[in-house]
Amino acid sequence: MAGLGWLGAIIIGAIAGWIAEKIMKADMGLLLNIVLGIVGAIGMNAILMAVIGATWAGWLGQLVVGAIGACILIAIVRAVKR
Repeated sequence: MAGLGWLGAIIIGAIAGWIAEKIMKADMGLLLNIVLGIVGAIGMNAILMAVIGATWAGWLGQLVVGAIGACILIAIVRAVKR
């Protein structure tokens, strides 16, 4: 999430986490949405850089990457809890 700044990362993280929450039909609060969105975006950016050598730039690209990453994190937490 380079170039977005702290406030941008929090906003994008919150929206990405909320989108992931709706897609995965999870019930989380705002703080967890922000954390999942930011951590999901960081993780997916690392994966994209390792696999294809590039990532999606800009607010919209980071929103998509963050939502995908947060969905993956929710799925991992569900799998571990079972």
